[in-house]
Amino acid sequence: MKLDINSLKKIAHLARLEFDESGAKKMTRDMTQILDWVEKLNELDTSEVEPLITMSSEENIMREDKVGTHLDHEKALKNAPQRDSDYFRVPKVME
Repeated sequence: MKLDINSLKKIAHLARLEFDESGAKKMTRDMTQILDWVEKLNELDTSEVEPLITMSSEENIMREDKVGTHLDHEKALKNAPQRDSDYFRVPKVME
């Protein structure tokens, strides 16, 4: 599948990406290769393949929950750069 420059510009806009002319040409080639690879994968018969739950073969080792000691309020705030009596003070992120 050939990706044209207009499709790339639309994808780049949606993904909030910016390319110069040479970067756009390289990205078009790279994305075309990815789409060709996906088309190649679609040619395979996967009807007998079990779906994966995860891509990793690792298993979580679960441990039993145990009640332990908690960090008291004063110790938690001890190294805070700024604090307001009982709370951490952080810069405002929303207007």
